[in-house]
Amino acid sequence: QVQLVESGGGLVQPGASLRLSCAASGSIFSINAMGWYRQAPGKQRDLVALITRRGITTYADSVKGRFTISRDNTKNTVYLQTNSLKPEDTAVYYCNAHIAETSALNYVSKWGQGTQVTVSS
Repeated sequence: QVQLVESGGGLVQPGASLRLSCAASGSIFSINAMGWYRQAPGKQRDLVALITRRGITTYADSVKGRFTISRDNTKNTVYLQTNSLKPEDTAVYYCNAHIAETSALNYVSKWGQGTQVTVSS
């Protein structure tokens, strides 16, 4: 069974930084795209950043220049470095990964449990 476990959230002041991590474990043959999404209270879950297996990245306009996504394929881990945080970045951040458990390469979307990021003075 595959699990995604996030860490690194917390309560910070505006302008601060946080580094989120998400490690995939279990029966993993291959991981394709990995990404971070966020959901604020009363709002839909939106894409924050995405990274392909080869390292091609995509960002939401609202975080470009402030957030950086990266991954370590040897550790099945994806990171999100968040800088210059704003109150509007407050949300639950979810990790997502497309994972194949066998050589048949049937990729399935998996989600982590989420980690809270709160930006407040």
